[in-house]
Amino acid sequence: MSKFVEWSNELSVGVEEIDEQHKMLVDLLNQMHQAVLERHAAQITNSILERLGEYTRVHFAVEESLMHITHCPDYAWHKVEHDQLIAQLQDLREKLADGRHSISFELVHFLKVWLTKHIMESDKRYSKHFLAYGINPELVPQNTSWVRRCWRFLRGG
Repeated sequence: MSKFVEWSNELSVGVEEIDEQHKMLVDLLNQMHQAVLERHAAQITNSILERLGEYTRVHFAVEESLMHITHCPDYAWHKVEHDQLIAQLQDLREKLADGRHSISFELVHFLKVWLTKHIMESDKRYSKHFLAYGINPELVPQNTSWVRRCWRFLRGG
């Protein structure tokens, strides 16, 4: 049986750490889809949504930090996209808290479309900027951590 969202090289932005974070978001989305498909209790689906929201905030902070320190021209509108999704997730969590709403296939589909479109369009733009700016993973030994590569880049070598 195939997954709801399949990771592929087409979704790769060419920055290892960001790709790994995107894979985690895809995994959480697949977990949520499976929980809805199997009609798990609201407590389980809400828990997955909570983890998805928390991880999304962390991921967005990483992206925005890299965009900010590399003076990415798309930073402002990219942050607006992030802020809008975070607000939508917060609104959804509030609606779920009252017990009258539940996570549906429509919601999971919305998140899938949002995530894949955001990666394919918005995130691919900043990856081109990062590579043009000099964040090139091939220039640094692979056994060097991603954080160390970023610090090395920021120090100019």
